Amino acid sequence: MSLVESAAQFAPHPYVSPYAFEPVQGRDAVRGEVALELNLRHAGCRALRVRYEAVGPAGAPAVLVAGGISADRHVVASGAFPQAGWWQAQAGTFAGLRVIAIDWLGADGALDAPIDSADQADAIAGVLDALGVRTLAAFVGCSYGAMVGLQFAANHGERLRHLVAISGAHRAHPYASAWRALQRKIVALGQLQCAEDQGLSLARQLAILSYRTPQEFAERFDAAAVVDGARARCASEDYLDACGSRFVERFDATAYTRLSESIDLHSVDASRIAVTTTVVGVEDDLLVPIADCYALVEQVRADTQVRVLRSKYGHDAFLKETDAVAAILRAVFADCRGGAA
Repeated sequence: MSLVESAAQFAPHPYVSPYAFEPVQGRDAVRGEVALELNLRHAGCRALRVRYEAVGPAGAPAVLVAGGISADRHVVASGAFPQAGWWQAQAGTFAGLRVIAIDWLGADGALDAPIDSADQADAIAGVLDALGVRTLAAFVGCSYGAMVGLQFAANHGERLRHLVAISGAHRAHPYASAWRALQRKIVALGQLQCAEDQGLSLARQLAILSYRTPQEFAERFDAAAVVDGARARCASEDYLDACGSRFVERFDATAYTRLSESIDLHSVDASRIAVTTTVVGVEDDLLVPIADCYALVEQVRADTQVRVLRSKYGHDAFLKETDAVAAILRAVFADCRGGAA
Protein backbone atom coordinates (compact mmCIF):
# COMPACT_ATOMS: atom_id res chain seq x y z
CA MET A 1 0.00 0.00 0.00
CA SER A 2 1.40 3.38 -0.93
CA LEU A 3 1.96 6.16 1.54
CA VAL A 4 -0.76 8.32 -0.01
CA GLU A 5 -3.27 5.43 -0.03
CA SER A 6 -2.47 4.69 3.61
CA ALA A 7 -2.98 8.32 4.61
CA ALA A 8 -6.31 8.49 2.80
CA GLN A 9 -7.91 5.96 5.13
CA PHE A 10 -8.09 8.40 8.02
CA ALA A 11 -9.74 11.76 8.52
CA PRO A 12 -7.06 14.47 8.45
CA HIS A 13 -5.93 16.36 11.50
CA PRO A 14 -7.67 19.77 11.59
CA TYR A 15 -4.36 21.59 11.13
CA VAL A 16 -3.27 19.56 8.09
CA SER A 17 -3.37 21.09 4.64
CA PRO A 18 -3.45 18.88 1.51
CA TYR A 19 -0.54 16.50 1.87
CA ALA A 20 2.70 17.14 0.04
CA PHE A 21 4.89 14.04 0.02
CA GLU A 22 8.48 13.74 -1.09
CA PRO A 23 9.17 10.23 0.17
CA VAL A 24 12.44 8.41 -0.22
CA GLN A 25 11.39 4.79 0.19
CA GLY A 26 13.56 1.91 1.30
CA ARG A 27 12.73 -1.68 2.18
CA ASP A 28 12.73 -0.94 5.91
CA ALA A 29 12.48 2.85 6.08
CA VAL A 30 10.91 5.91 4.49
CA ARG A 31 11.75 9.61 4.62
CA GLY A 32 9.65 12.50 3.45
CA GLU A 33 7.99 15.82 4.20
CA VAL A 34 4.45 16.76 5.08
CA ALA A 35 2.96 20.17 4.34
CA LEU A 36 1.02 21.51 7.34
CA GLU A 37 -0.79 24.66 8.31
CA LEU A 38 -0.32 25.10 12.04
CA ASN A 39 -1.78 27.73 14.32
CA LEU A 40 1.33 28.42 16.41
CA ARG A 41 0.63 29.50 19.99
CA HIS A 42 2.86 32.57 19.83
CA ALA A 43 3.21 33.26 16.09
CA GLY A 44 -0.14 32.73 14.39
CA CYS A 45 -1.01 30.54 11.43
CA ARG A 46 2.01 29.34 9.45
CA ALA A 47 2.43 27.11 6.42
CA LEU A 48 5.23 24.70 7.30
CA ARG A 49 6.87 21.55 6.03
CA VAL A 50 7.79 18.86 8.54
CA ARG A 51 10.41 16.25 7.70
CA TYR A 52 9.97 12.75 9.07
CA GLU A 53 11.55 9.32 9.01
CA ALA A 54 9.89 6.00 9.76
CA VAL A 55 11.99 2.87 10.33
CA GLY A 56 10.97 -0.70 10.97
CA PRO A 57 8.23 -3.11 9.81
CA ALA A 58 5.33 -1.17 8.32
CA GLY A 59 2.72 -3.20 10.19
CA ALA A 60 4.44 -3.11 13.56
CA PRO A 61 3.30 -1.05 16.57
CA ALA A 62 4.21 2.59 15.97
CA VAL A 63 6.48 4.38 18.46
CA LEU A 64 7.27 8.07 18.21
CA VAL A 65 10.81 8.85 19.40
CA ALA A 66 11.94 12.40 20.16
CA GLY A 67 15.20 13.68 21.61
CA GLY A 68 16.71 16.98 22.66
CA ILE A 69 16.70 20.13 20.55
CA SER A 70 19.74 18.94 18.60
CA ALA A 71 18.20 15.54 17.78
CA ASP A 72 16.64 14.93 14.37
CA ARG A 73 14.45 12.46 12.52
CA HIS A 74 17.24 9.88 12.09
CA VAL A 75 17.03 7.83 15.29
CA VAL A 76 18.63 4.54 14.23
CA ALA A 77 20.30 3.19 11.12
CA SER A 78 18.47 1.12 8.53
CA GLY A 79 19.28 -0.59 5.26
CA ALA A 80 17.93 2.42 3.40
CA PHE A 81 19.72 4.98 5.59
CA PRO A 82 22.74 3.19 7.07
CA GLN A 83 24.43 6.04 8.90
CA ALA A 84 24.27 5.82 12.69
CA GLY A 85 21.32 7.63 14.25
CA TRP A 86 21.40 9.87 17.29
CA TRP A 87 20.09 7.02 19.49
CA GLN A 88 21.87 4.18 17.73
CA ALA A 89 22.70 2.58 21.07
CA GLN A 90 19.00 1.68 21.45
CA ALA A 91 18.60 0.14 17.98
CA GLY A 92 18.15 -3.34 19.42
CA THR A 93 15.54 -2.08 21.87
CA PHE A 94 13.44 -0.75 18.99
CA ALA A 95 13.67 -3.95 16.96
CA GLY A 96 10.27 -5.10 15.71
CA LEU A 97 8.69 -1.65 16.14
CA ARG A 98 7.87 1.09 13.64
CA VAL A 99 9.95 4.02 14.88
CA ILE A 100 8.75 7.44 13.71
CA ALA A 101 10.59 10.72 14.29
CA ILE A 102 10.57 14.27 12.95
CA ASP A 103 12.92 17.17 12.54
CA TRP A 104 11.76 19.81 15.00
CA LEU A 105 9.86 22.83 13.80
CA GLY A 106 12.51 25.55 13.59
CA ALA A 107 15.45 23.15 13.38
CA ASP A 108 16.47 24.49 9.97
CA GLY A 109 16.51 28.11 11.17
CA ALA A 110 13.79 29.13 8.70
CA LEU A 111 11.11 29.64 11.37
CA ASP A 112 12.32 32.72 13.21
CA ALA A 113 9.43 33.00 15.67
CA PRO A 114 8.59 31.75 19.16
CA ILE A 115 7.82 28.01 19.07
CA ASP A 116 5.83 26.24 21.77
CA SER A 117 6.35 22.60 22.71
CA ALA A 118 2.62 22.18 22.02
CA ASP A 119 3.24 23.35 18.44
CA GLN A 120 5.67 20.47 18.02
CA ALA A 121 3.05 18.06 19.34
CA ASP A 122 0.55 19.34 16.78
CA ALA A 123 3.14 18.90 14.03
CA ILE A 124 3.65 15.29 15.10
CA ALA A 125 -0.11 14.70 15.03
CA GLY A 126 -0.20 16.05 11.48
CA VAL A 127 2.63 13.80 10.38
CA LEU A 128 0.92 10.78 11.92
CA ASP A 129 -2.23 11.61 9.96
CA ALA A 130 -0.21 11.79 6.77
CA LEU A 131 1.39 8.43 7.52
CA GLY A 132 -1.95 6.82 8.32
CA VAL A 133 -1.03 6.15 11.96
CA ARG A 134 -4.15 6.46 14.07
CA THR A 135 -2.67 5.46 17.45
CA LEU A 136 0.86 5.33 18.84
CA ALA A 137 1.77 2.37 20.98
CA ALA A 138 4.21 4.67 22.78
CA PHE A 139 5.77 8.10 22.68
CA VAL A 140 9.35 8.03 23.97
CA GLY A 141 10.61 11.54 24.62
CA CYS A 142 13.97 12.56 26.04
CA SER A 143 14.84 16.05 27.28
CA TYR A 144 12.93 18.50 25.03
CA GLY A 145 11.29 15.46 23.46
CA ALA A 146 9.83 14.55 26.85
CA MET A 147 8.27 18.01 27.05
CA VAL A 148 6.75 17.56 23.60
CA GLY A 149 5.55 14.09 24.59
CA LEU A 150 3.75 15.55 27.59
CA GLN A 151 2.04 18.08 25.31
CA PHE A 152 1.08 15.30 22.91
CA ALA A 153 -0.41 13.29 25.77
CA ALA A 154 -2.33 16.33 27.01
CA ASN A 155 -3.61 17.51 23.61
CA HIS A 156 -3.79 14.30 21.57
CA GLY A 157 -4.08 11.69 24.31
CA GLU A 158 -6.70 9.65 22.44
CA ARG A 159 -3.93 8.74 19.98
CA LEU A 160 -1.46 7.42 22.57
CA ARG A 161 -1.28 4.33 24.77
CA HIS A 162 1.89 4.92 26.79
CA LEU A 163 4.11 7.95 27.35
CA VAL A 164 7.74 7.63 28.41
CA ALA A 165 9.15 10.99 29.53
CA ILE A 166 12.90 10.85 30.19
CA SER A 167 14.61 13.89 31.75
CA GLY A 168 11.72 16.20 31.06
CA ALA A 169 8.89 17.58 33.19
CA HIS A 170 5.75 19.69 33.07
CA ARG A 171 7.74 22.93 33.27
CA ALA A 172 11.16 24.40 32.66
CA HIS A 173 12.89 24.73 36.02
CA PRO A 174 13.88 28.35 36.81
CA TYR A 175 17.53 27.39 37.35
CA ALA A 176 17.67 25.63 33.98
CA SER A 177 16.00 28.61 32.31
CA ALA A 178 18.71 30.88 33.69
CA TRP A 179 21.38 28.65 32.09
CA ARG A 180 19.63 28.86 28.73
CA ALA A 181 18.99 32.61 28.93
CA LEU A 182 22.75 33.15 29.27
CA GLN A 183 23.38 30.85 26.31
CA ARG A 184 21.00 32.85 24.13
CA LYS A 185 22.66 36.10 25.17
CA ILE A 186 26.03 34.64 24.16
CA VAL A 187 24.62 33.76 20.74
CA ALA A 188 23.16 37.27 20.36
CA LEU A 189 26.45 38.87 21.37
CA GLY A 190 28.27 36.79 18.77
CA GLN A 191 25.82 37.93 16.12
CA LEU A 192 26.33 41.58 17.09
CA GLN A 193 30.09 41.15 16.84
CA CYS A 194 29.89 39.40 13.44
CA ALA A 195 31.16 36.28 15.17
CA GLU A 196 28.05 34.12 15.04
CA ASP A 197 29.92 30.81 14.93
CA GLN A 198 32.03 31.72 17.94
CA GLY A 199 28.98 32.79 19.91
CA LEU A 200 27.10 29.61 19.04
CA SER A 201 30.13 27.49 19.95
CA LEU A 202 30.51 29.15 23.35
CA ALA A 203 26.77 28.79 24.05
CA ARG A 204 26.98 25.09 23.29
CA GLN A 205 30.01 24.70 25.55
CA LEU A 206 28.14 26.33 28.41
CA ALA A 207 25.20 24.04 27.72
CA ILE A 208 27.47 20.98 27.94
CA LEU A 209 28.25 21.91 31.54
CA SER A 210 24.55 21.80 32.37
CA TYR A 211 24.08 18.45 30.61
CA ARG A 212 26.84 16.69 32.55
CA THR A 213 27.98 16.68 36.21
CA PRO A 214 30.90 17.79 38.40
CA GLN A 215 31.62 14.11 39.09
CA GLU A 216 32.26 13.35 35.43
CA PHE A 217 34.50 16.38 34.96
CA ALA A 218 36.44 15.51 38.13
CA GLU A 219 37.12 12.05 36.74
CA ARG A 220 37.95 13.08 33.17
CA PHE A 221 39.72 16.41 33.60
CA ASP A 222 41.56 16.24 36.89
CA ALA A 223 44.91 17.36 35.45
CA ALA A 224 46.24 20.70 36.64
CA ALA A 225 45.91 23.74 34.40
CA VAL A 226 48.98 24.51 32.30
CA VAL A 227 50.44 27.70 30.90
CA ASP A 228 49.91 27.76 27.13
CA GLY A 229 51.74 30.71 25.65
CA ALA A 230 50.74 33.64 27.81
CA ARG A 231 47.63 32.16 29.39
CA ALA A 232 46.48 29.28 31.55
CA ARG A 233 44.48 26.49 29.97
CA CYS A 234 42.48 23.95 31.95
CA ALA A 235 42.19 20.27 31.09
CA SER A 236 38.59 20.39 29.88
CA GLU A 237 39.03 23.18 27.34
CA ASP A 238 40.00 20.98 24.38
CA TYR A 239 36.94 18.81 24.97
CA LEU A 240 34.62 21.80 25.23
CA ASP A 241 36.15 23.45 22.16
CA ALA A 242 35.61 20.26 20.18
CA CYS A 243 31.98 20.06 21.32
CA GLY A 244 31.39 23.63 20.23
CA SER A 245 33.06 23.17 16.85
CA ARG A 246 31.07 20.04 16.02
CA PHE A 247 27.84 21.74 16.97
CA VAL A 248 28.49 24.78 14.77
CA GLU A 249 29.03 22.51 11.77
CA ARG A 250 25.48 21.18 11.94
CA PHE A 251 23.35 23.78 13.73
CA ASP A 252 22.10 27.26 13.02
CA ALA A 253 22.15 30.17 15.49
CA THR A 254 18.52 31.07 14.82
CA ALA A 255 17.44 27.46 15.30
CA TYR A 256 19.39 27.23 18.54
CA THR A 257 17.86 30.42 19.89
CA ARG A 258 14.28 29.54 18.99
CA LEU A 259 14.44 25.95 20.23
CA SER A 260 16.17 27.04 23.43
CA GLU A 261 13.33 29.54 23.93
CA SER A 262 10.84 26.76 23.27
CA ILE A 263 12.15 24.80 26.24
CA ASP A 264 11.63 27.81 28.49
CA LEU A 265 8.15 28.49 27.09
CA HIS A 266 7.13 24.93 27.94
CA SER A 267 4.30 24.55 30.41
CA VAL A 268 1.72 21.79 30.42
CA ASP A 269 -1.20 21.13 32.73
CA ALA A 270 -0.38 17.51 33.54
CA SER A 271 -3.84 16.98 35.06
CA ARG A 272 -5.04 16.86 31.43
CA ILE A 273 -2.94 13.74 30.82
CA ALA A 274 -4.94 10.52 31.08
CA VAL A 275 -2.39 8.24 29.42
CA THR A 276 -0.29 5.59 31.17
CA THR A 277 2.97 7.39 31.87
CA THR A 278 6.48 6.38 32.84
CA VAL A 279 8.65 9.25 34.04
CA VAL A 280 12.40 8.68 34.16
CA GLY A 281 14.50 11.09 36.21
CA VAL A 282 18.20 11.28 36.96
CA GLU A 283 19.37 12.11 40.47
CA ASP A 284 22.23 14.29 39.26
CA ASP A 285 20.36 16.07 36.46
CA LEU A 286 21.10 19.79 36.84
CA LEU A 287 18.28 20.78 34.47
CA VAL A 288 15.35 18.57 35.55
CA PRO A 289 15.37 18.00 39.32
CA ILE A 290 13.90 14.79 40.67
CA ALA A 291 11.41 16.88 42.66
CA ASP A 292 9.89 18.08 39.38
CA CYS A 293 9.54 14.48 38.18
CA TYR A 294 7.56 13.59 41.28
CA ALA A 295 5.48 16.76 41.02
CA LEU A 296 4.63 15.79 37.44
CA VAL A 297 3.54 12.28 38.37
CA GLU A 298 1.29 13.58 41.13
CA GLN A 299 -0.70 15.53 38.55
CA VAL A 300 -1.17 12.88 35.83
CA ARG A 301 -4.66 11.29 35.85
CA ALA A 302 -3.59 7.78 34.88
CA ASP A 303 -1.34 4.95 35.96
CA THR A 304 2.12 6.42 36.42
CA GLN A 305 5.50 5.40 37.71
CA VAL A 306 8.79 7.16 38.35
CA ARG A 307 12.05 5.42 37.56
CA VAL A 308 15.13 7.10 39.02
CA LEU A 309 18.61 6.65 37.57
CA ARG A 310 21.86 7.58 39.23
CA SER A 311 24.43 8.65 36.66
CA LYS A 312 27.53 10.82 36.45
CA TYR A 313 26.25 11.86 33.02
CA GLY A 314 23.37 13.84 34.50
CA HIS A 315 20.90 15.14 31.92
CA ASP A 316 22.66 13.16 29.18
CA ALA A 317 22.10 9.84 30.94
CA PHE A 318 19.53 8.82 28.33
CA LEU A 319 22.36 8.83 25.78
CA LYS A 320 25.04 7.25 27.97
CA GLU A 321 23.31 4.78 30.32
CA THR A 322 22.32 2.44 27.52
CA ASP A 323 21.53 -0.70 29.53
CA ALA A 324 19.52 1.01 32.25
CA VAL A 325 17.42 2.95 29.75
CA ALA A 326 16.96 -0.12 27.56
CA ALA A 327 15.59 -2.10 30.50
CA ILE A 328 12.95 0.56 31.14
CA LEU A 329 11.98 0.77 27.47
CA ARG A 330 11.79 -2.99 27.04
CA ALA A 331 9.32 -3.22 29.91
CA VAL A 332 7.13 -0.62 28.19
CA PHE A 333 7.47 -2.18 24.75
CA ALA A 334 6.55 -5.63 26.07
CA ASP A 335 3.05 -4.24 26.52
CA CYS A 336 3.14 -2.39 23.18
CA ARG A 337 3.83 -5.39 20.98
CA GLY A 338 0.40 -6.88 21.48
CA GLY A 339 -1.02 -5.05 18.46
CA ALA A 340 -0.22 -2.66 15.64
CA ALA A 341 -1.46 0.89 15.28
